[in-house]
Amino acid sequence: MANIQIIVGSMLGGTEYVAEACQEALNDLNIQSDLHFQPNFLEILHKGTTWLICTSTHGAGDYPDNIQAFVKELESSKDDLSSINFWVIGTGDSSYDTYCYAAKNISNLLKSKGCSEIIELKTLNILDEEDPEEIAQQWISFNKDLLIQS
Repeated sequence: MANIQIIVGSMLGGTEYVAEACQEALNDLNIQSDLHFQPNFLEILHKGTTWLICTSTHGAGDYPDNIQAFVKELESSKDDLSSINFWVIGTGDSSYDTYCYAAKNISNLLKSKGCSEIIELKTLNILDEEDPEEIAQQWISFNKDLLIQS
């Protein structure tokens, strides 16, 4: 099992808590991971081929500030990314019509770059989820077989 790179996009900090909870769940499965709160595309590209993207959506469906440079580098990359396996957790407020757009957009972007989605996009509605961190951990535990195989 490769080391999982957890790429975090967060404006207000809530998604950071979800990402940290994901790292705890991965540790419980004896899967190593690195958290990236200021993700650098080239650094992450050379660190591992399994990525978990945890991101909120900002404004009118935009990426959070801290992940925008990563996304721009990903968009312009000419590297062969077919060896990258990924899954995405999006956090957001379903009362907005741009609910989890950043998560949906980065998932589509990674697919367009030839990356393989190993687990379907998970969205967490902060209006409904009493404890989004626990929901994310349960989701990882439920999908542990897929993660171990990647």
